[in-house]
Amino acid sequence: MSNVNKPFGIGIIGCGLIGQKRAKALGSGGKLVACADIDLGRAENLAKNAKAKAFGDWQALLALQEVDIVVIATLHDSLAEITLAAIEAGKHVLVEKPAARSAVELEPVMAAAKKYGKKVHVGFNHRYHRSLRKAKEIVDSGELGELMFVRARYGHGARIGYDKEWRSDPALSGGGELIDQGPHLIDLSRWFLGDFTEVQGFAHTYYWDMPVDDNGFMILKTAKQQVAFLHASCTEWKNLFSMEIYGKLGKLDLSGLGGSYGLERLTYYKMLPEMGPPETTAWEYPMGDDSWALEMAEFYDDIRLNREPAAGLRDAYEALKVVKTIYKESGYDNCA
Repeated sequence: MSNVNKPFGIGIIGCGLIGQKRAKALGSGGKLVACADIDLGRAENLAKNAKAKAFGDWQALLALQEVDIVVIATLHDSLAEITLAAIEAGKHVLVEKPAARSAVELEPVMAAAKKYGKKVHVGFNHRYHRSLRKAKEIVDSGELGELMFVRARYGHGARIGYDKEWRSDPALSGGGELIDQGPHLIDLSRWFLGDFTEVQGFAHTYYWDMPVDDNGFMILKTAKQQVAFLHASCTEWKNLFSMEIYGKLGKLDLSGLGGSYGLERLTYYKMLPEMGPPETTAWEYPMGDDSWALEMAEFYDDIRLNREPAAGLRDAYEALKVVKTIYKESGYDNCA
C-alpha cells in the first residue's frame, strides 16, 4: 500500500460467528471488500452491509487485487492450506488459532511467510483482553519479582449434540478440547514464562461420545523450571476462565472473560516485607470486550511499521508442539 492513511482492503474467509466478530472489529484501519464461505448465503449476509463482494470459493477472493489482508476463520482443517495460498497470493494474513491441525502442517506456511516477506498474525485474542494486558504490564514492570509458576483453567459446558459437531471429528479439528481451548492457555503461559522445554500431560475423553478428548491436563516447564499447570475442559458445566500468576513478590489472580464466562476481573496480591495478609488491589472490567479491535489495530501497525506480529506463527507452532506431545503420550494417534 502506497498511501499510509488509506484503510487496508480486508477479505474474510469463513463467515461464521468468528468471521462476523472480525468484521465488526476492523475499525477505521480496514475496509471489508470481500467475503468468502462455502455457504454463499453466509458470505452474502456478511458482505451486504459493507457493499463487499461475496464468493462461495476462497480462491476467487485471493485473486482480488484490492484485498491487502486476509482474515481466515474457517474450520481447523483448512486454516494452514488457505494461509499458505494467501501468502503466495501476496496477502498479509490474520489466521485464527490454532492456525493448523498440527505443528508439521504449519511448517510450509512459516517457510512461505519468510520467503515472501508477508506478515501473519495468529488470532490469540485473549492476550488483548483488558485483564491480561494489565497483568502483562505488572509482570513486565518487575513488581511481581521473578515468576515461579502459572496455574490456569479454561473450560465450557458444551451443549446437547456437541459430540456430533465438527470439533468432534479429528480430520476436521485435529483433536478435541486440548487443541480447541488449550492453545489459549499454552500461549498465555508462554507469553508470561517463555518457552517450554519439558512437556507432560494427559488428554482423555471422559464424558462425550467422540473420538477426541474432552479434557486436557498439562504440566509445562521452562529451562528455569518455571511451571505452567493447565487444564482445558469441555465438561466444565459452567463456563470458566481462571489464571493465577505467581511471582516471588506477589501474585495475580485473573477470572472471567465477560459474557457467559463472568465479569472480567484482575486481583493483585502484593506480598509485604513482614508477609502475612497481602496488600490487595482489584480491577474489574464490566465494559464490552475490545480485544478483537485492539488485536486488529496492532496488526495494521505491524504491517505499516514492518515489524513481526507479537502473536505469530511461531507462537502457534510452539502451542501445537505441546498439543502433539500430549496427544502422543495419551494414545490419540488420530489427533494433531
